[in-house]
Amino acid sequence: MYLGCDLGTGGCKAVLVDADGKLIAHEFSPCTLQHPNPGWAEQDPEEWWTAVCASVRAVLQGREASEVRAMAVAGQMLALVPMDGAGNPTRPALSWLDHRADPQARRIIRRLGGERVLGAIAGGVPTGKDLVAKLAWLAECEPEMHAATAAYGDATSYLVARCTGRLAMDPTAAGGTGMFNLEERRWSRLLTWLVSFPTDKMPEVVPSTDVAGRLHEKAAANLGLPVGLPVAMGMADIPAAAVGSGATGPGQAHVYLGTSSWIGVSLDRPASRPRAGIASVPSASRSGCLLIAESETAGACRDWFGRELGEFPEELADQAPPGSDGLLFCPWLFGERSPYPSAHLRGAFVNLTLTHTRAHMARAVLEGTALNLRWILEEIDITGQRSPGLRAIGGGARSDVWLQILADVTGEVVERVEAPQHAGAVGAALLSAVAIGDLAGLSAASERVRVETRFTPVKSRVYEPLYVAMRQLAPALEKAGSRWMNR
Repeated sequence: MYLGCDLGTGGCKAVLVDADGKLIAHEFSPCTLQHPNPGWAEQDPEEWWTAVCASVRAVLQGREASEVRAMAVAGQMLALVPMDGAGNPTRPALSWLDHRADPQARRIIRRLGGERVLGAIAGGVPTGKDLVAKLAWLAECEPEMHAATAAYGDATSYLVARCTGRLAMDPTAAGGTGMFNLEERRWSRLLTWLVSFPTDKMPEVVPSTDVAGRLHEKAAANLGLPVGLPVAMGMADIPAAAVGSGATGPGQAHVYLGTSSWIGVSLDRPASRPRAGIASVPSASRSGCLLIAESETAGACRDWFGRELGEFPEELADQAPPGSDGLLFCPWLFGERSPYPSAHLRGAFVNLTLTHTRAHMARAVLEGTALNLRWILEEIDITGQRSPGLRAIGGGARSDVWLQILADVTGEVVERVEAPQHAGAVGAALLSAVAIGDLAGLSAASERVRVETRFTPVKSRVYEPLYVAMRQLAPALEKAGSRWMNR
């Protein structure tokens, strides 16, 4: 058996899989997210560890822990964890949602010649949600903490340190900083110099498929696992999801539907669309990249609807016709990364009339997220490197209605994998098998992923005017959001 953990914003999923990739057991333990100030989003790394331990112990119940051959963790991407020399956090972690560093991002862009110049040099333009800006904020606003920090890691780095005592970072996390040479897999001397990036405070970069270390006694006792169990270096959650989706061949794409959503495309060489917030990071393999375009709120929109407007059963959305009788939902409830990067972008129901019902509104929420993903796909396809089709994963991928809407809106065949909500953790477990040599590379791991259901698009023009309207509305909604935030 192989153990995989996927630490997301909402908690930790732990799974056990066999050598054929079959899911044996799964468990979940929650975490909380704090918003101490407007635009801030923090989590307690100690709570992460508690969630990991709880989910692992639960998944092992009734099973022999000695049968686990290896483990790996996939941590939420773009979380920032300042640590001391022993791997203890020196402050709460800054979540990927946090955008307190907007002013620092703007200063970096101005200092380096503007968005066009920076996009050409770095392949992307930072926002306040990106690590390079957050590091600048910490150095400027919390200098004592910054001085006391021995290493800045991500969620995976922190958990590997808790398990093995080793301070290290995997290439997928290093690539998320924007300061890492993706093809040479080392820090870029030019970029780190231009933005005063603290490479002296970054842990060593270790390949994802390497064994980072072995469980020390204290961690083994916490987790209920044998001392000395091999711990793979692991990866961030999006590259782990690519492995768990089975879409790791050149040009193959997966779509994730969870609290957020994203589209990831496996590539041999990096590509980017800086103005659309689309960039590449190293993949979990020893070479190659993963093109990532992330949308901040997808399932979060559905959760908001259920909390504020009443329960959101899947059949409710299916009661309204395609196109929701002209009702458009713009799904930007917490700013956006892609395809329109802006912390000020805001959501909206547009074209609402007295004849629209809760069913129309529910369907519009699902259609709005799908339209946003279509916009992302069109930006990705400018690179000319994506193959047709999407592998669907995430908790939202359990919805037949949502996946059929996604297929119809994008015109893509959408394939749901088995146990889609556990794809990231399954990807981590399969990677651990690669790390100890039980599987011959990530391609062999991906072959163990099975497709459960295929959704074929139904051709219709009903979504065209809604798509055009969404793209036209974005600048106006961004301006309205900016005025409100700066009032």
